[in-house]
Amino acid sequence: MKRNVLVTGASRGIGKSIALSFAKKGYNVAINCYSNKDLLFDVKKEIESFGVTCIASAWDVGNYEECNREINRIITAFGSIDVLINNAGISHIGLLQDMTEVEWNRILSVNLSSIFYCSKLCIPSMLQKNSGKIINISSVWGVCGASCEVAYSASKSGIHGFTKALSKELAPSNIQVNAIACGAIETEMNHFLSSEEKTALIEEIPSNRFGHPEEVAHLVLQLVDNNNYLTGQIIQLDGGWI
Repeated sequence: MKRNVLVTGASRGIGKSIALSFAKKGYNVAINCYSNKDLLFDVKKEIESFGVTCIASAWDVGNYEECNREINRIITAFGSIDVLINNAGISHIGLLQDMTEVEWNRILSVNLSSIFYCSKLCIPSMLQKNSGKIINISSVWGVCGASCEVAYSASKSGIHGFTKALSKELAPSNIQVNAIACGAIETEMNHFLSSEEKTALIEEIPSNRFGHPEEVAHLVLQLVDNNNYLTGQIIQLDGGWI
């Protein structure tokens, strides 16, 4: 029987690579985005080319009512969600003193509250099978913090505490919860960097390069397929940077 995965924020970058990697393994895949519907449906076509079922829909992971509606729709269609990949996220660059309350709340709702919403709604389906995987895509800034990215760093640190606590809660039910703290990955989130800034950043990374979305996807599959005793871990994928 095919297994089912939900990947949030999957219209491009890391989320897209993760969704495609599951499709190649034979999973039915549900994907979401907030605004890039055209890109999302392009990904849907790629996923379906592997002979699996794909549900693609645009909804706001930072809104509980929308998460509730769409995740229940996915569970009804698939029968269950066996794997949840909480990947959706947004960034904000700027001084904290210049940040508005609206900007702060939006970062926290999309990056952190969404993980609560999606996990809460998927856990009952996993409990019915006494198995499941939740993987939260995070950042090294959740480990050490980044100047001019206070809200982003706070949201990612919150993910790490959430991951460690929920893993203990769900371990008796054979559901593993882990997080991947990504370093500098070559995605559109880094588009604001000039070529000079990218070069300077690469010089700080011992591996002497940015990571690739496919490398994140590969690690996700390893966590899902290979070890049911590994849980509550924050795994840094950063080329030795932090």
